[in-house]
Amino acid sequence: MGDGDDGGVEVLAGHTPVLWGLALAFYGLGDLLTTLIGLHGGRAREVGVVASVLVDRYGVAAVFPLKLGALLLFYLLWRAVPSPHAVGVPLGVATLGVLLTVWNTLVLLGLAPVPP
Repeated sequence: MGDGDDGGVEVLAGHTPVLWGLALAFYGLGDLLTTLIGLHGGRAREVGVVASVLVDRYGVAAVFPLKLGALLLFYLLWRAVPSPHAVGVPLGVATLGVLLTVWNTLVLLGLAPVPP
């Protein structure tokens, strides 16, 4: 590999639509649904600093605009980062979404601790 060898990044960039699909599926839906189930059922609580304050003040419905706002910011970041490196945004969001969805599922199943 020489300097400026972006072969792997370019390969990933060719899969940008798939990565955005995974990001929407896991971060957009998976995390959202498992969070809502946990909050509504009392099996979990929001631990994000901003999100916890908003959920305490406005209820579970506050999760929707927060998720939408985060996705909008991720999209704007993706548009701002030069290609082919912009693929890191949907890759990161998809990875984060998988991790959050798995963690939330483990919490719902009683297999992970709920933070105090």
